[in-house]
Amino acid sequence: MIQTSQILETLRMIDQEKLDVRTITMGISLFNCVCDDTKRLASRVYSRIARQAENLVKVGQEIEREFGVPIVNKRISVTPISLITGAVDDPLPVALALDKAAHETGVDFIGGYSALVQKGMTEADKRLIESIPQALSETELMCSSVNVASTKAGIDMDAVRLCGEAIKQLAQRTKDQDGLGCAKLVIFSNAVEDNPFMAGAFHGPGEGDCAVSVGVSGPGVVKRALETVRGASFDVVAETIKKTAFRITRVGQLVAMEASERLGVPFGIVDLSLAPTPAIGDSVAHILEEMGIERCGTHGSTAALALLNDAVKKGGVMASSHVGGLSGAFIPVSEDIGMIEAAACGALTLDKLEAMTCVCSVGLDMIAVPGDTSAATISAIIADEAAIGMINTKTTAVRVIPAPGKQVGDFVEFGGLLGRAPVIPVHPFSSEAFIARGGRIPAPLNSLKN
Repeated sequence: MIQTSQILETLRMIDQEKLDVRTITMGISLFNCVCDDTKRLASRVYSRIARQAENLVKVGQEIEREFGVPIVNKRISVTPISLITGAVDDPLPVALALDKAAHETGVDFIGGYSALVQKGMTEADKRLIESIPQALSETELMCSSVNVASTKAGIDMDAVRLCGEAIKQLAQRTKDQDGLGCAKLVIFSNAVEDNPFMAGAFHGPGEGDCAVSVGVSGPGVVKRALETVRGASFDVVAETIKKTAFRITRVGQLVAMEASERLGVPFGIVDLSLAPTPAIGDSVAHILEEMGIERCGTHGSTAALALLNDAVKKGGVMASSHVGGLSGAFIPVSEDIGMIEAAACGALTLDKLEAMTCVCSVGLDMIAVPGDTSAATISAIIADEAAIGMINTKTTAVRVIPAPGKQVGDFVEFGGLLGRAPVIPVHPFSSEAFIARGGRIPAPLNSLKN
């Protein structure tokens, strides 16, 4: 059992360096809600979530007060909804039930309006993907994700096309909010089943009835630690990050175990990702710049990010009995003040971000592109990122916002943790014929490991 004394050293990090627990996420299985009547299914989903998560926010607030650890968000993830709507014609009532349950329990977000279509789509999967623009524009707290590729299955290009079209439609439906709806939709390759972070969280079919997981953060803590070894070799840099990640993850382990015990729910995982915010002093980009990169995105940025991601994993994995989720370093442009500055001055481009996703935890995240970007171009961006995940046996993702009415150099404003972002250019040449082919890009040779 972890004792409070074990994290006394981290109190300074909490007070001075913006260390927080970014989320407590309760994963809830909805398989026992399945039925062939839409209204009854929606009612069962609402009741199951409202009953299981009724104390989640209260327990999170109690832990915050007692341990002095800020817990930024309390969230819920559920079974991918396409898996429980096969016997009904319309998933939208379930979307509304999810949002209603999120409001009832007081959580910040609920995730799992999702489909897993890496090898093909059922009719339920297709209906869900096609409903995403309406579902996300008519709900407030619900998030959605689609897994379109995996190393074992390849890339479902028909699903990729549908996702590009859904993103374009969703941006138009939420144009009065700069396309905010797109910030609640993630397209994955190799999605994990225990991710506690939004917008991509869902409670995978391989999970139990319920679990509570924690996502920690702390870019500011790592940045401050590196300031003490300025000019030292990369061996020292890596060791410093590892030790810091260990301390950060111990906080997450403590919170996760306390939440598990108080809620009477099994402990899932600690996701030890460095998740930035738009606040000064809480930036992954500034960590890379502390290593000697003048501006994030210039030459050397990918190598610096690779070191950071690896050292975070090595340090964090020793600090928790169950590490999972995405675990590493996130680079969401609109949510990181250093990334915002780098993109605004042109140092950080879409192509460089794509290169950096080869070595970090997720992918092209919270990136604003011109509003007239075509659905085919968005689909092609998704396909490129899915290919990186497929070939390298890692999770990658795309969360892109084609900002309605905005052009390169304009800004989109979301506020809160979602921040703001400069609109950056995409290539002007067409990918229409490429996306129109459809079918499936086959799995790579390295998938044959049996």
